[in-house]
Amino acid sequence: MTARSPIHNVTFDAADPHALARFWQGVTGFSLEGSEQDGEVQLSPPVDTHPGLLFIRVPEGKTAKNRVHIDVMPLEGTRDEAVGRALATGARMLADFREADGTGWVVLADPEGNEFCIERSVGERGLA
Repeated sequence: MTARSPIHNVTFDAADPHALARFWQGVTGFSLEGSEQDGEVQLSPPVDTHPGLLFIRVPEGKTAKNRVHIDVMPLEGTRDEAVGRALATGARMLADFREADGTGWVVLADPEGNEFCIERSVGERGLA
């Protein structure tokens, strides 16, 4: 069965949509669309197989745990390399569920506190 209403975007409320989009651009490698003057900015995937990320300016800040979050599965390299890049880009570590056998994931927060996970990469899962 073909999806009749595929997900187009995952939308983030943000105090500074451009700064948050630049952070997520560093994590995903998606293309940034929108100007500094716009109240919203779009990140588009390189191919039309994944939803985009949309960042919209809102006046209120984040006050509770996300009810929905993004799981990132690196296409290249390792989970640990992706965690290192995210931390270097401005993420904050919230919880580490990596196991000695290589399984597990890491829970991070972006610069505005939105939680996301980095899972094992495609290669680490044997999907490459």
